[in-house]
Amino acid sequence: MNTKSEGAYQKVVTARGGHRPMGGYYINRMIDNFIEFHGDRRFGDDAAIIGGIGFLRNKPVTVIGMERGDTMEERMRRNFGCPTPEGYRKALRLMKEAEKFKRPIICFIGSSGAYCGIDAEKRGQGEAIAENLYEMMGLKTPIISVIVGEGGSGGALALGVCDTAVMLENSVYSVISPEGCASILWKDSSKAPEAAEALHLTAQDLYRFKVIDKIIEEGSKSNEEICSDLKSFIIEEIENKSKLPTDDLLKLRYKKFRKIGVCG
Repeated sequence: MNTKSEGAYQKVVTARGGHRPMGGYYINRMIDNFIEFHGDRRFGDDAAIIGGIGFLRNKPVTVIGMERGDTMEERMRRNFGCPTPEGYRKALRLMKEAEKFKRPIICFIGSSGAYCGIDAEKRGQGEAIAENLYEMMGLKTPIISVIVGEGGSGGALALGVCDTAVMLENSVYSVISPEGCASILWKDSSKAPEAAEALHLTAQDLYRFKVIDKIIEEGSKSNEEICSDLKSFIIEEIENKSKLPTDDLLKLRYKKFRKIGVCG
């Protein structure tokens, strides 16, 4: 195993860390007077996604965050941070409401992927994710998405269509887990470090490929310092994006995703 692949996989390990703050942490410390909303108005509520409204520097915003919980009981209740269709539909319901009232949207992404139980599939897991991708591309309000931990598969992408994509330095963002990729390519999940390198899933890789727009450095900073730096950037970015005419905002969002993967 080479050192480079070890480095990439170490980022995955760090992003999955049991004590790494998830969406709820940033919402509680960044958003004033936050009010959580529940339910997708179709089937039920999904605790893996926290959503609601609050104030960011005295300006109303809609905030949606993936959350796995801290205790074992809470993690079981939240499906270990793996959202069900109800979570994605709840998120979209809140985003459409944000568009109606012209509130900027902030999404905190941190999940190994969507919940893969048969019950979630029966209730339209794939459709719910696809609908979010489609609808978010045309929402007439600024969207800021932040990958704070492991951003895995379509489950993370479902909140990733945005005007500005931000990653914490030690987070990862990928269409598949390294273990899943290794199992497919080499029939050997122990080759996950090599797969991690091939996937280019680190914040540094994705910034270089212009998939994301900003890396928030972590280094030896405390969680509070990281949260403060992130908050300052989000405030500045929302102010900048809010100044754009709606047509220009949507055109830039479209171009942002169309250019991903284009060489030259």
